[in-house]
Amino acid sequence: MIALNYSQFRENMKANLDLVTDDYETLIITRKDNKNAVIMSEAMYNNLMENIYIMSNKNNYYWLMESKRQLEKGMTSIRTLINTDEE
Repeated sequence: MIALNYSQFRENMKANLDLVTDDYETLIITRKDNKNAVIMSEAMYNNLMENIYIMSNKNNYYWLMESKRQLEKGMTSIRTLINTDEE
């Protein structure tokens, strides 16, 4: 996480945005009166929103944790998919 003031961000906007999109860095733009802003990549934002959605529903969360437990214990199986397009 990098903190820059507005002038520093503006002086090197392309380089700073490249850090965000290419290196998944999060930028904090500091402003007067602690009215700061955060810049993150769209991919990071989408991931964050998906995680919030999954964790906000108890049933989704428990299902995910149970799946993780099964994976860690090796309780997996390989299945062959049936192609229904072939006749």
